Amino acid sequence: MKTALTIAGSDCSGGAGIQADLKTMIANGVYGMSAITALTAQNTTGVQGIFEVTPEFLEQQIDSVFTDIRPDAVKIGMVSSTGLIKSIAKKLCEYQAENIVVDPVMGDYGKIYSTYTDEMCGLMKELVAGADIITPNITESCILTDTPYSDMLYEKDIVELAEKLSMMGPEKVVITG
Repeated sequence: MKTALTIAGSDCSGGAGIQADLKTMIANGVYGMSAITALTAQNTTGVQGIFEVTPEFLEQQIDSVFTDIRPDAVKIGMVSSTGLIKSIAKKLCEYQAENIVVDPVMGDYGKIYSTYTDEMCGLMKELVAGADIITPNITESCILTDTPYSDMLYEKDIVELAEKLSMMGPEKVVITG
């Protein structure tokens, strides 16, 4: 059986984050494991609160997985601080993780999330560069490529964004939303 580690936030409503990733893994016959970056209070109408784990605790979770049941793939989702992004990058390098998927979770509807800083954006670009597959939405694609956001993009604009993202390092780019 294939194994996968999801590193992301926990969504109490079950529609996103760790819960959604684990459902997807199970549905595809993959043994899913998780390292939680943050607990969220959220539902279909939005996020009401975030309680972040420490970088040290996240590293302990990742160590626990890699030293017991090595994942065949790693999927990274919501990461809410520079310390957590640095910890993930450090551990992926340390364990020489393979088959890395990054969903950057940086913004939506043309706006970066209020908790995201310029430093976090720079570090996310580094995670994206080391990924095999990335799944940004249009807003995140624009942020990562320093392209002005427009809600009137044509197919050629999306293709151009995907090409720019691919030049950053990932083998495959799936622009969502």
